[in-house]
Amino acid sequence: MDETLGTALRRWRDRLSPTDVGRTSRPGRRAVGLRREELAELAGLSVDYVVRLEQGRATSPSAQVVASLARALQLQPLERDHAYRLAGLLPPQEGTISTHVPAGVQRMLARLGEFPVGVFSADWTLLSWTPAWAVLLGDPSARTPVERNLVRVVFTAGPSGLAAWPVLQEGGALDLALVADLRTALVNYPRDRGLIDLVEELRSASAEFTRLWDEGAVGPHVSARKTIVHPQVGEVTCDCDVLTVPGCDVRLVVYTVTAGSADAEKLEFLRVTNGVRADGPAPPGPGLFSTP
Repeated sequence: MDETLGTALRRWRDRLSPTDVGRTSRPGRRAVGLRREELAELAGLSVDYVVRLEQGRATSPSAQVVASLARALQLQPLERDHAYRLAGLLPPQEGTISTHVPAGVQRMLARLGEFPVGVFSADWTLLSWTPAWAVLLGDPSARTPVERNLVRVVFTAGPSGLAAWPVLQEGGALDLALVADLRTALVNYPRDRGLIDLVEELRSASAEFTRLWDEGAVGPHVSARKTIVHPQVGEVTCDCDVLTVPGCDVRLVVYTVTAGSADAEKLEFLRVTNGVRADGPAPPGPGLFSTP
């Protein structure tokens, strides 16, 4: 019997345990692997759509849907490419930015749930996040990938731009680093149409981006203290570190607070009052990446 995308999804879903994705496996749980509801939530899809995919009633998923399912199911690169082909799509080509988050990074995220952590692609599009990220910065699940691009956020004004970004940092170190990253990404991914369009859009929309780009701005990401303005608890000051993953072009943005500090108490208060649990959905938050 020929394999279909539906049979592959069920097989991949069955091999994951709740703990692999940061959920609590309660006593008496009958389901083997992840439930459809859990996969749907992780992939940002409706349960009905996941059911129709598995039953073969939805036969033309988009590349974005397949990429989301591959991340949620923690597929290896070859498995991800197989999923694309089963969906009748071409796998991501060389010279284009990958949105794949390695399984090891996903398992690490599942165990870092108490920390606000976001995983970004080479063009600084947010791909995955922890529940604590959603509490502190806003739940990104209702946003499109275009709206989850950090460079677009930082350099564009308006309701979905800088005015909605709740992170304050003195100086222009982040601006320089983001521009430098996009310049490097263009060298590494010369065939990525989305990246080319992003740079052209930002040059048209932002005089500051254009100035830094034309000056050939370079700047590494450095650890920095940042203040998040939250409507419930006010200012939360965190240390922010950007970590790169060897062998793949994704980066982790990690916010931490000093144990026992007033900022730690605020973050814990947000986690508790917003119902952040290992087996629960991410709550809404205050910032750019929250539901509009």
